[in-house]
Amino acid sequence: MSQDSLFSSGQELANLVVISDLLHDSWATIYDLISHAYLNNPTNPAPIAFKVYYPYNTNGAIVAFVSSPTCTTLHHLQKEMVSSEDLEGSQLDFDFISTKLNPHFSLHKEAIALFASLLNQLSALKLQLGSFSPLIITGHSLGGSVASLFTLWLLDNISPKDNNKRPTCITFGSPFLGDRGFQQAISERPSWNSSFLHVASNQDPIPRFLISPTNGFSGSIPQSCVYKPFGTFLLCSDSDCSCFEEPESVLDLMMVMNSNSQQQDSGFLIFNYGPILECLKRRVICKGTSQLSDFGVNQLQAGIILQLEAIGIGGQQQTSNMSFLRNMEERVKASFAKKTNAFDPGKKLSKIKEDMAYLEWYKKATLNEGGYYICFKERGSGSRDVVKSREEIVKRHRILTKYWKRMVAEVDKLPQKEEAAFRTRWLYGGTNYRRMVEPLEIAEYYMKGNRDYVNLGRSEHYKLLEKWMNEDKIGGIANDRRKAVSLTEDSCFWAYVEEAIIASKGLREGSSEEKENSRRNLVNFGEYVMSLIRSYSVSTEIFQPQSTFMKKWWQEYRQDILSSLYSCPLTFYMENEEYRSYA
Repeated sequence: MSQDSLFSSGQELANLVVISDLLHDSWATIYDLISHAYLNNPTNPAPIAFKVYYPYNTNGAIVAFVSSPTCTTLHHLQKEMVSSEDLEGSQLDFDFISTKLNPHFSLHKEAIALFASLLNQLSALKLQLGSFSPLIITGHSLGGSVASLFTLWLLDNISPKDNNKRPTCITFGSPFLGDRGFQQAISERPSWNSSFLHVASNQDPIPRFLISPTNGFSGSIPQSCVYKPFGTFLLCSDSDCSCFEEPESVLDLMMVMNSNSQQQDSGFLIFNYGPILECLKRRVICKGTSQLSDFGVNQLQAGIILQLEAIGIGGQQQTSNMSFLRNMEERVKASFAKKTNAFDPGKKLSKIKEDMAYLEWYKKATLNEGGYYICFKERGSGSRDVVKSREEIVKRHRILTKYWKRMVAEVDKLPQKEEAAFRTRWLYGGTNYRRMVEPLEIAEYYMKGNRDYVNLGRSEHYKLLEKWMNEDKIGGIANDRRKAVSLTEDSCFWAYVEEAIIASKGLREGSSEEKENSRRNLVNFGEYVMSLIRSYSVSTEIFQPQSTFMKKWWQEYRQDILSSLYSCPLTFYMENEEYRSYA
């Protein structure tokens, strides 16, 4: 997708949404609820009302929320924010919104209060809505804020695998709900963020109210504007509309819309979105960018100008403001770059499987040469074809490590539920990768003369993959196993072998103190290896005559080990060649 099409798709998406019945059905339920709850019953004291609608000829449901006219006033809208820390321990459980990168957030206090007033009813409703599909949650004004909170409540109970069960939230004229921490916590979950569509007219002051009119527009986001947008915004005028997803652009545009309108000081009337939706649905869309060629703008700028005109802030005044135009253009380019660089593990999965299959072939092909660890470590020797295959392994090693490092980094940022879903889908593959590829990294580490790989050289992504495996018990040691595994379960095994070789050299050549330390380290190594042998958790590869374990450690230092560690169980095991029956 090009940058031009990325921005121009805003009107295409808007047209698609408008010509569907989604907006009209949602607004129809809202207007019906407003009429019955407040317009026909002006003495109704309830600040918030909701109702479940069941459209004909469908298995779905629409849940509508509306706030009373008395709630849509400066007094209620100007309520301060309440932080997530202040909500801890209360009946309102919104801790699930927090993430590792954004653990703290704040929400509009009045929206929280209105949600709390319905808590018992919504808790019961939450249990009833699981079987409805599609499920639309909609709301107007502060009712839209409550609709957003209720949608988040529902999303928290849905597994990432069940995307078809996700509700869609559509708000009309709703003010911003939370701060930057809240916005970024939602944006970390793309499936959540895409569940929200906020409709805002350039004639409706409510959506723009929590953007301070004193900030003005200066080409950048003002620090004093603590409220931040999330989700997709359908910004509309009485004749056209366009969709915007990039948060910074939404905020900029809302501020311009705010500066072009007159604020009401005492209160707000209920803005009726029905006529605007009807006009937008009836209009015939026939636009192009050729008419803007005389302005000396490029195609991307032309698309931006058309979208600004669609939401009523275009015209000669804004199109001539090149600073504003360039600022929007930079926003689009940044958003495009973000989308382009987004990590999609599924797209590369088939290629990753191919790389892993090549490593598995290499492991089998080098078994009689001492195993793939020593063959990879000594890859400078051998025939031309052997050296070429080793070079290919180096390339595959790099590709796999780059993939899994990014995968683990992305997962480590996820909230607990999304991380659990990763474990179910991807951790088995991650465990096989770690056991196959980490030994190659260990070989490279010790080829450079380094020491203590486990504490000084091990990559964080290997540690996390191992930690998650242990927590989920994937590939764990089976007590009743009677056959050796094909891949040694401890991916750091060869690092311990390398340290045993270093200790054995110290046992032979070191000072008295060095010999004692080496002896102690070798005793620990022997206990470690025997624990793996007893549980059949080590591959038969280690006992190949040319392997690093056999050739570089046992055969090279056998006499030194026998003289100093004759009572060690591993020494007895090796000297009596009991490993020949290991299978």
